[in-house]
This record gives sequence, C-alpha cells and structure tokens, in this order.
Amino acid sequence: MIKKTAEQISSRREEIVNACEKLYQTMSFKEITLKEIGNEVPFSRPTIYNSFQTKEEIFLALFKREYDRWNTALTSILEDNEKLEKTEIAEKIAASLSARVQLLKLLSMNNYDMERSSRAELLTDFKRSYGRSMQLVCMILAKFCPEKSPSDIQTFIYIFYPFMFGIYPYTAVTEKQREAMREAGVDYVYQSVYEITYNCLIKLL
Repeated sequence: MIKKTAEQISSRREEIVNACEKLYQTMSFKEITLKEIGNEVPFSRPTIYNSFQTKEEIFLALFKREYDRWNTALTSILEDNEKLEKTEIAEKIAASLSARVQLLKLLSMNNYDMERSSRAELLTDFKRSYGRSMQLVCMILAKFCPEKSPSDIQTFIYIFYPFMFGIYPYTAVTEKQREAMREAGVDYVYQSVYEITYNCLIKLL
C-alpha cells in the first residue's frame, strides 16, 4: 500500500470540501449527505472517511475556509490603509461581507449541532480561523478608532458577531417568502448584505 504524502492528503480534503461547496449552492444542509458528496469526487466514500468522519466535519472545514477568506479581506483593510473615517470602515467591512455570502449562509445554520458532531481537533482548527477574524476586527478598530477603549471594542464584537448570524436570512429572500410577507400584510423593506451591514456598523461605530 502506497502511503500518501501530506500534500496528497491536503489535496483530497480540498476536493471533498469543494464538492460540499458545490452542492451547497443548490441544496440545503439537510439534503446534502456523505453519499451526495461522494458522487462529486473521483474517489471512494471510504477515502472520504480518512479525512472526515461526519458531514458536519466537512461543513466545518468549509466554514473555516470561508473565515480564512474573510480574514484575508480584513487583513487588507488593516494593512492597506493608514487612516480611515468611520464611514470608510463601515463601507470596507460591509463590502468584505458582501463578497462572503456563503460565510453568512453558514452562519445562519445551526452551528451548535455542527460543532457538537465534529472532532475536537477540527473544531479547534475552525476556532482559530473564527478567532482570527475577531482579532482582525479588533485591530481595525484599535488602529482607525483610537478613541475606543478595549471595553468599547469588546462591546462592538459582542454586538456585531451575533448580528452576523442574522444577515443572510434577512437578505436572501425567496419569492415564496416575499409573497407570504405580502399576504401577512407586513410592510418590509428588503436590503442587501452591504446595506444591512453598513447600517449596523455605522450605528456601532
């Protein structure tokens, strides 16, 4: 039996996560199974189990990757600017989240069950990426809003991060949902990810 290199193992993991990401574009979390994911990759299902023991672990890896991508954008905001006004901070963070709709979609899921059904080492790996995003937002605020105290920044984090869990459901609305709102007589103004995020950030800043 040929032992696979670390690079080959990483490549297989990436293929599995890519397959999950592809399915997630048209299917719900509940609809996606390990069998469905197995149909999208050029290797057997037992090979998937060498990397991930549950569907939740695959989604957690996808979730981690989305945080890593957002962290790249946050790092750019931090490092590519010497000075930013509060409106500019709100604009740039809102734009960075507008490009990460899949992150917002994953945030709107039941993360408790996803994390509970994943091995500790994979959960820790995910938390590093999640925690890094918090660190970067704190660094952005400390750099561009020097008047904010550590307590102010912590309060910002504890308001904005829970807020992010609700962005996707408020912005990704189906026609069926719109019709139900009309029939219910709810006068609701629909906003984009950018608009709803920007408005929240301006209030917090």
